[in-house]
Amino acid sequence: MSEKCHSILRNHRGRLIAHVASVSHDFADAHAIPEHFHPEDQLIFASAGVMTLHTKQGIWVVPPSRAAWIPAGTPHSVVMSGVVSMRTLYFLPRLVRGLPGKCFVMNVSPLLRELIIHACGFGKLNAAVLEQKRVIGILRDQIRTSHSVPLQLSRPCDARARRIVETLLVDPADERTLTRLCKDCGASKRTIQRLFLAETKMTFGRWRQQLRLLHGLQLLASGEKVTSAALDAGYSSPSAFISMFRSQLGTTPGRYFTR
Repeated sequence: MSEKCHSILRNHRGRLIAHVASVSHDFADAHAIPEHFHPEDQLIFASAGVMTLHTKQGIWVVPPSRAAWIPAGTPHSVVMSGVVSMRTLYFLPRLVRGLPGKCFVMNVSPLLRELIIHACGFGKLNAAVLEQKRVIGILRDQIRTSHSVPLQLSRPCDARARRIVETLLVDPADERTLTRLCKDCGASKRTIQRLFLAETKMTFGRWRQQLRLLHGLQLLASGEKVTSAALDAGYSSPSAFISMFRSQLGTTPGRYFTR
């Protein structure tokens, strides 16, 4: 069962005391925040390290220069890869309008990055204070205009497809064919292909590629070399991993983490 966190924007009587609040914390590699949910909308950002956000709907990997938006009331857990410097902003629900009603990963521009860090210096921001109102307004504009990026992995709902998902999450480098995996889950290959396409909007092959990319990203953040990360994630060669990494993130793994 998810643990609910109390509102940090209202006092114990339910009176609004701020429109935006922040929390800054550093976490060790592999630290896990258990499943919980907040009554506020949440933006999580790491200036260093990689976070992996888990919900019943899917998995979102959040490297530096990206942030994850978590709508109010969404049960979620977070696992750290590498030493993570997390910066979290909590927004009064519906303060930032026009965003999807589910989690997504967004690009963080240099301006948005500095705004997040600046906002964390206040602790709480109230629109009744002119200076703070300006910061809130620019934050809202920057978040609304940020582009989402495909660093997520949807989870199918069907129990048979989920058995395959859970197997591959344990070992993304598992080399068994879909036909072999289907024998262990009690469904035909055709059924599983149909379920993945209908419930994740990806073919099974594309889903598996995305899983391996995200797993490789987590390994790199934990300090693995490119070659080790590529092979442990199930790629046939480091060059295949680098090519997929470049296509999704626009640069090579080495340059990405150096930057």
